Amino acid sequence: MKKIFVSVIIPVRTATAYLKQTIAHLEKQSLKSFELIVVTDRKERIKKAKVIASLKPGPAYKRNLGAEKARGEILAFLDDDSYPSRDWLQNALRVFEDAEAAGKEEIVGVCGPCLTPPGDNLYQKASGWVFASWLGSGGAGTYRNKISRRRMVDDYPSVNLLIKKKVFLEVGGFDVNHWPGEDTKLCFEITKDRHHKIIYDPGVLVYHHRRLIMIPHLKQISRYALRRGFFAKKFPATSFRFGYWAPTLFVCFLFLGGIFSWFSAGVRIFYLLGLGIYFFCLILSGTEVFLKERNFFLVFLVMAAIFLTHLWYGLLFPVGYFQKDLGVVPHQVDRKKGQYLGG
Repeated sequence: MKKIFVSVIIPVRTATAYLKQTIAHLEKQSLKSFELIVVTDRKERIKKAKVIASLKPGPAYKRNLGAEKARGEILAFLDDDSYPSRDWLQNALRVFEDAEAAGKEEIVGVCGPCLTPPGDNLYQKASGWVFASWLGSGGAGTYRNKISRRRMVDDYPSVNLLIKKKVFLEVGGFDVNHWPGEDTKLCFEITKDRHHKIIYDPGVLVYHHRRLIMIPHLKQISRYALRRGFFAKKFPATSFRFGYWAPTLFVCFLFLGGIFSWFSAGVRIFYLLGLGIYFFCLILSGTEVFLKERNFFLVFLVMAAIFLTHLWYGLLFPVGYFQKDLGVVPHQVDRKKGQYLGG
């Protein structure tokens, strides 16, 4: 079987400490047959990387540009605030090779868990736990942010996604009109339109630095909620799942139930029972955090963050749903500098 060459593509505004950390971990990869392409706002020298300057801002455009210049048969996408485990590429290629040996040509993508780095501070870890907990992750599934069993997926973020270049180019790459969510649309076109498959494998492991609790985290959630709401109407097969609109149902229950409970004892009992179940689940999530971290303050942060995440996401999801054309959210570009502002 021929040796597969990989192109690792990372979009950035400029080289940061996080990017340097990513490159350091790429240098330690057990698999050496790959190239690193970093697409920046302007030309600069970055050690061990082929640097491409992009005249247009935005991660989708930059990833597409990197893919056009890539020499690899496999395109491996990372974010500039993530870094891979030592066997990341080796384990991913093993999945591709096993599929090829078995004649499963429909398997064109591989992805894996994105864990919170152990060096992140408590406020970042709290954000990571929101995504890694069953209650907090909702429709996205805990497997995205926690090591889980191998499975087929039809929607996965580009922070840890490997796609065959041929297929990537066939579907037109990432849609530059969407951010975030360009990865959701790409996966939809690959799995639903083309009927290919993407495998999640727990060995394809990446670490992803988190936003701080609370404001940066909630700003990120607002972008996710608006885009997922918009996609729930546009791509319901992957975006109109119960876990994605459940927070909106919770918000309706929280406010409308609270109002009607004042006028009916029966409604009040039902309302208090529902709240009791929700907060019991919240306590279970906090217990999981405590058993892993042994930190009461972190437990408090996680429980508060899950509640506020549900509240904020639940309010904004229908706003996105009823938009005629969401386009690229304003947070993406600094209009004066023309720079990508990150996810």
